Formats: sequence, structure tokens, C-alpha cells
Amino acid sequence: MNSVQKYLVSTLAAICIVGAFGIPLGAPKFFTEAIILELSFIALTAISFKNFRYAYIPNFVIAIVVIIGNTVSPKHLEIMSTLNPFYNAVVLFVGGYVLQILLLVTNGLMLKQYRKTITK
Repeated sequence: MNSVQKYLVSTLAAICIVGAFGIPLGAPKFFTEAIILELSFIALTAISFKNFRYAYIPNFVIAIVVIIGNTVSPKHLEIMSTLNPFYNAVVLFVGGYVLQILLLVTNGLMLKQYRKTITK
């Protein structure tokens, strides 16, 4: 495993950890959706660890969906803008924006490196 792939897998693992802290904070009516999202990140972590080729498109898609979902949710925007409750706001901001942008960047770097090795 090369260094960019390690960063990618580490980013996905960090998203899983932050997501595990965020699930109890979310609305109970979305518990099933939160578990499914968490399981998809765990699966992407395992797939990215084994063979990046199968995970780069889902990595891009899920990161963009999470960013858009956080942005269009009035409740999430309210929590993040008022910082009330503070812990929930930090989890939403870090997990929903910082780590997702990091996922997009590391996934893009990995894809660039992958395409470079294929064309040789």
C-alpha cells in the first residue's frame, strides 16, 4: 500500500470514527439511515484498503452526497451556525465538511496516481 492510499484509508477510518460518535446525537427517526451510511463508509474503507480501483467512484459520490445533505438540511445548518449543542455542531462540521473534503482530495490524488500507473 502506497502513502496516498494510506492517507485515503486513514481518512475513511476517521470518518467512521466521527460517524460512530455522531449516530447517538442524531434524530432517532434517522437511526436506520445513519447506520446504513456508517456501514457504507466501513465498506469503502475495506474496499479502498484492498483494491482502490473499485472504490474511487463511490468515494466521490458518497462524499458529495454527505456535503450536499449537510448543506441543505436546515436543522444541520442551524446547529452548526449557533453551535448549540456544541458537541453536535463539532461532529457535524468535522464529519460533514472537513473529513469529506479531505476524502475528496485524497481520493482525487489516489485516482491521479492510479491513472498514472495505468498509462505507463
